[in-house]
Amino acid sequence: MTFSLLIAVVENSLEDSAIDVAKANGAGGVTILQGKGIGLNEKKTFFGLTYERSESVLLFVLEKRVSVRVMKALKRELKLETENKGIVMSVPIEHLAGIANKQIEAFADRVKEEL
Repeated sequence: MTFSLLIAVVENSLEDSAIDVAKANGAGGVTILQGKGIGLNEKKTFFGLTYERSESVLLFVLEKRVSVRVMKALKRELKLETENKGIVMSVPIEHLAGIANKQIEAFADRVKEEL
């Protein structure tokens, strides 16, 4: 079984929606990190105060096929390409430890259902 790390960086306001979309498309647990982002344009300032967008970094360890499905759903449901409110990417996982056997069995069952 091949696993991927799906990374979604979205505006804080979209965090709950992103998690709901991911879970509805086969994701289980998620690790949430907080970050701040600076886009291609210069930082916005207001009376000398700089605005940096607050973002949530969502990390999902998923079976590769599930990862692709979740990525497509996030792109579509959160309108990431048209509204520029986040980015989603996946990275292949070479070695993995720490996932319970139940979780691996659940991944295998989902893949079997799709076949």
